[in-house]
Amino acid sequence: MALVHTDPNIPVIQGRRKKLSILQIFNMSFGFLGIQFGFALQNANVSRIFQTLGAKIDDIPILWIAAPITGLLVQPVIGYLSDRTWHPWWGRRRPFFFLGAVLSAFALFMMPNSTVLWMAAIMLWVLDASINISMEPFRAFVGDKLPSSQRTTGFAMQTFFIGVGAVVASLLPYFFTNVMKITNTAPEGVIPDSVKYSFYIGAAVFFLTVLWTVISTREYPPDDMAAWEQEKQETQGLVKGFTAISKGIFTMPKTMLQLAIVQFFTWLAFFSMWIYTTPGVAQNAYGTTDTTTKAFQDAGDWVGIMFMVYNGVSAITAFLLPMLAAKIGRRATHMTALIVGGIGLISMLFITDRFMLLIPMVGVGLAWASTLTMPYAILAGALPANKMGFYMGVFNFFIVIPQILAAAILGFFVRILFNNESIYALVVGGVSMVIAGLLNFLVKDADE
Repeated sequence: MALVHTDPNIPVIQGRRKKLSILQIFNMSFGFLGIQFGFALQNANVSRIFQTLGAKIDDIPILWIAAPITGLLVQPVIGYLSDRTWHPWWGRRRPFFFLGAVLSAFALFMMPNSTVLWMAAIMLWVLDASINISMEPFRAFVGDKLPSSQRTTGFAMQTFFIGVGAVVASLLPYFFTNVMKITNTAPEGVIPDSVKYSFYIGAAVFFLTVLWTVISTREYPPDDMAAWEQEKQETQGLVKGFTAISKGIFTMPKTMLQLAIVQFFTWLAFFSMWIYTTPGVAQNAYGTTDTTTKAFQDAGDWVGIMFMVYNGVSAITAFLLPMLAAKIGRRATHMTALIVGGIGLISMLFITDRFMLLIPMVGVGLAWASTLTMPYAILAGALPANKMGFYMGVFNFFIVIPQILAAAILGFFVRILFNNESIYALVVGGVSMVIAGLLNFLVKDADE
């Protein structure tokens, strides 16, 4: 067999991927550290920013709807375009990594400088779209570069960097307030300096870590360049591209459909947690809903610590899960992790001590690590190589659709059914996560 190329960083024989070193897998995954900086700052602080700028508690889910809608629109399109991109130096996925990093850094800088609620809502749209431009091709990147035997390790490495990035990013507001002695309070309608500085650091880390992956990693060209060019020509143009995307959505592999059901209930749970942990903890454990009080801002800082814990657990368990999966299978591993995480979310209803609130986050961290690893490892083995990016983008429909549903109904639930007690939204999320765990019985893992 003839070698496709001679770059020592990407050893490949036509039609067959060779194993990469741990350092190479490290380099190709390092950008996820910055991507998760952006997501962690968004997840832990956006509700806080919205409330500071005057949002009512039942309006927060609708304001958050920007995030899933941008994912729904951006991810399959970016996946489709990256499948049809090739440049001798930039490769296939890396142009999108870089573009997304530039836009995300800008959005992270601007978000905490929002002066009115509508400005913050617009910046959330920009930030989430930009993050998705970088993030979506990273999933396909693992399928592109790694053989089947290393894909679980590849996704676990991404999960490790997701955990590390989220730990540091979630800790930043607390660090600035309690170590650097920068105030976490401000006049009504003004974002505290501790939050602003956290977002500035996030912007720099996002750009620099993605740049590292872009510079240090090379990509494989299409195995059959002539066939790839022909397929690209046949689907060129807006109408043909839309037709190809629409057709692909309705011809998903069976395993992908099975995983989609699991994903739906999983992400309904996580979105509930991201939206309502800050108001829920402030009300249930700190006894306040007044955003101008120090108690509310302290609750916001503590939620950063809670999120740091679950992401830290995720980073630690990222490389333990593949070992467990090797013994009991990926489906059973994912089922166990989700059930434990769901029980953790439900238990927060009964906890009012802030330190005890860290215990449920251990279970959530296990569920988060598994969610970022196992479904993608199972899915990668069921997808055609020439449509890896597109189907990874379509798979994310089942991340964003439940988020849109959560944004549409949770505000009503909290206001009407739960009498504005936000903590019950976390209970709904916990029940949803347990259901997701049990639904793994329906999934068929081809590699198993």
